[in-house]
Amino acid sequence: MNDVDSSERNEEAKPMGSRFRSMEKSELEKLAISAIREHRRLLAADEAVYEEWTRATADQSASSAVLKSLQDEHMARQKKSEAQQEELSDIIDALGYVPDVPLDGDE
Repeated sequence: MNDVDSSERNEEAKPMGSRFRSMEKSELEKLAISAIREHRRLLAADEAVYEEWTRATADQSASSAVLKSLQDEHMARQKKSEAQQEELSDIIDALGYVPDVPLDGDE
């Protein structure tokens, strides 16, 4: 197998990325900035749930139902973040660079 065949198979395996490749750079940059901001929001929310789960785990009075609920919420958020990260990666791959995105308080 040569490198061209391998490269073509990778593109075929990532059909989502191809929809971004047909977009204008200005549109892609706006989409990338929006996706980066969404990723930051998801990470912050994920961290808050994880910290709550960690505190509840250390609390002897926390019920197993509460712990299970927090664990399930954390795992669901992880899956959502992973999917969003894959889309963000496809957008950035199509754009060709990571745009500068100020932190929310820095605008």
